[in-house]
Amino acid sequence: MKQIEQVLDMRPGSIYATFGSKDGLYSEALARYAEAGGAELAKHMAGYDSILDGLKCYLRKIATSCTDKNEAPSRACLIVKTLLEASNTHTGHSHQAQEILGAIEQSFSELLEKAKRRGELKDSTDCTRLARLMQSQIMGLRSIAERNLSSGDLEALGDDMAHILDAYSCHTRVNR
Repeated sequence: MKQIEQVLDMRPGSIYATFGSKDGLYSEALARYAEAGGAELAKHMAGYDSILDGLKCYLRKIATSCTDKNEAPSRACLIVKTLLEASNTHTGHSHQAQEILGAIEQSFSELLEKAKRRGELKDSTDCTRLARLMQSQIMGLRSIAERNLSSGDLEALGDDMAHILDAYSCHTRVNR
């Protein structure tokens, strides 16, 4: 709290008046973190005509960002950390993290459904299931990055994750 007070140049009373409590401040930070991630995905996808190409590049971009050891606050995801750490200690934060992860999965699912309607994905693709697979791969990548693997190893994992989408693609081309 002392660090937050200094950065915000606020006294504890002002912080509590604004956010209600430490928990309120944390919930607000978690919500802002999620919003920033959603905005980042939307901005990234806007640069691609092909949804699959955009998603593949996005997966590779996440892997590349995990190689930056100076990335703040951490290479691991705040949402996932909250889910894991708060599940037994703070049900409110755990529930919020679950809702955010559900919304992220829904965003991926909607992008994949759009790709399917455009003919980029096989008609047999279960977009909800594929969205969940993508999310679990991202969560795993960000977690394994904490092992301090080499940049090459992390980037190779990102490339492998991107290639998973090839199995669902109507096209046989591979974009790098």
